[in-house]
Amino acid sequence: MTKIEKIVLSYSGGLDTSIILKWLQETYGCEVVTFTADLGQGEELEPARAHAEMAGVKDIRIVDLREEFVSDFVFPMLRANALYEGQYLLGSSIARPLIAKHLVGMAREVGADAVAHGATGKGNDQIRFELAVNALDPSIKVIAPWRQWNIRSRLQLSEYAEKHRIPVPSDKRGEAPFSIDANLLHTSTEGKSLENPAEVAPDHVYQRTVDPVDAPDTPEIITVGFERGDPVSVNGKAMTPAALLTELNGLGGRHGVGRLDLVENRFIGMKSRGIYETPGGTILLAAHRGIESITLDRAAAHLKDEIMPRYAELIYNGFWFAPEREMLQALIDHSQAFVSGEVTLRLYKGSASVISRASPCSLYSADLVTFEESTIAFDHHDAEGFIRLNGLRLRSWAARNGR
Repeated sequence: MTKIEKIVLSYSGGLDTSIILKWLQETYGCEVVTFTADLGQGEELEPARAHAEMAGVKDIRIVDLREEFVSDFVFPMLRANALYEGQYLLGSSIARPLIAKHLVGMAREVGADAVAHGATGKGNDQIRFELAVNALDPSIKVIAPWRQWNIRSRLQLSEYAEKHRIPVPSDKRGEAPFSIDANLLHTSTEGKSLENPAEVAPDHVYQRTVDPVDAPDTPEIITVGFERGDPVSVNGKAMTPAALLTELNGLGGRHGVGRLDLVENRFIGMKSRGIYETPGGTILLAAHRGIESITLDRAAAHLKDEIMPRYAELIYNGFWFAPEREMLQALIDHSQAFVSGEVTLRLYKGSASVISRASPCSLYSADLVTFEESTIAFDHHDAEGFIRLNGLRLRSWAARNGR
């Protein structure tokens, strides 16, 4: 085994990473620095510090990354209207490159020669973490304990924890019912009772949203303001990126907006079923499409829609720092120069519906499109030649086929 002098561990303080911390100390016999990213997961982070202290860690880092997460990762992704497989708003996928970026930066800062993560060998996150590290600093070794040790189940994990006197949460004894990932953009729940896609997810799976059936019977009208493709205000109040997403999460969650029960195709080659809650992101996607509908040229909008699946797939598969994603981002960002204005939405029983939009940069001309008399010169006879030219190839095709 290569000699490792110091490791920076991506550390949540939960059962998995607490055991990984102990395993790293035993296996490599070196100092382990813990790094806990505050991405707005809604949990108290001080227990992570306490668990690390109990394990003898001297250098414990807890870093608030909420604003950076939303402004530098979530918002650029939303400019693309990115959806993986047409539905998933990429809440876990977009968090991993940010964590990896800070893992690499911290490794450089403390002089570590390796970083470690708690992702399993079956999932996407191992790929996302490690591809990001490869792109940012190939000299840093990545340690993935789930691919190295002989622990193969939650039961064995709990037995290891009890042997080493690591606190085991009561719901993690044996096989945990759910695996949960949360940040400011979403909550993802997978595992156990959700592994059969034919079974209906139990109500208690949902954490951020009320059941749309139980949502208020009265719609709520909200307005989201945009500047150059990014949301900047809610109901006329300017907010920082993280504060804005937090506000929309509360509004959307109250009305049951943003629930998704999805069977997706993992990059590693298997299908998995997950329950996603993305209330604020769902509102922002609808609002952004609303403001783009009056500010983007038709061909530019259609080109964005053509490249979106490829862009979303790159993020899902862990290629945030790859040159092709950066190239697509440059194109997407260029398209947003005039995507400014306000969008009004109705939140009601699980839906976020655009009901009006306005922009000082609008391409929409009521005078041009009206059925009434217009002051803009438009010769209806021009359409005849337009149709005849576009129909030329169809007439040739029909003649050949004997129609």
